[in-house]
Amino acid sequence: MIRSLLLATSLIVSGALLPMEASAAQPANVGDAIIAASAYHDSGDYQRDFDSVVAQARLWIDEAAPKTRRPAIVLDIDETTLSNWDEIRADDFGYIAAGPCDALPKGPCGAIEWEKSGRAPAFASMRALIENAQAHHVAVFFVTGRHEDEREATERNLHLAGIRSWDGLYLRPMTSHGYAALYKAPTRERIERKGYTIIASLGDQPSDLSGGFAKKTFLLPNPFYRIP
Repeated sequence: MIRSLLLATSLIVSGALLPMEASAAQPANVGDAIIAASAYHDSGDYQRDFDSVVAQARLWIDEAAPKTRRPAIVLDIDETTLSNWDEIRADDFGYIAAGPCDALPKGPCGAIEWEKSGRAPAFASMRALIENAQAHHVAVFFVTGRHEDEREATERNLHLAGIRSWDGLYLRPMTSHGYAALYKAPTRERIERKGYTIIASLGDQPSDLSGGFAKKTFLLPNPFYRIP
């Protein structure tokens, strides 16, 4: 009781209410985080950081592939191979699953409708990495958190974005939900059971890469959203 009275008294000086000191555990302001993430993208720093990680991966693939029997790489799709920036910006970094996406650059933009429209562009550096890997006889597999009902749209989008071929496209079964790593790691294991050695796995989320079954992993920058 005495501590409560002292605290209340300390907040009032000459009748003025003073702001309480912020808790050390208080999270960053969401509005400030949106401003910072937008500035990071628009300044070009995001693309430079992205391309830097891709360049590191490409050097590793060029080094490891000749020493490996049936080498393969595994790529995530969203914010790894294809960019959803137009949808992210239109929704002000929120996630709106349902609804149309027909007023870009204005929102709202339904994420499922956006993905099924096949309008996402490919990252140029990732497309070049894929072409370089294929030229050196490295198999390319996509393992995405998108569900199976988006297979046709995803294949069409990859083709429209200039990615002509791949060795496998794994989408989540319609009954699969929950943590991405619980689906992605076993899928990489399935690929290796086919006789491939995954020399590199690339993704924008830690959950894309955790769980093993890759000689080396490369985490691409993505401050825009988190998928556990």
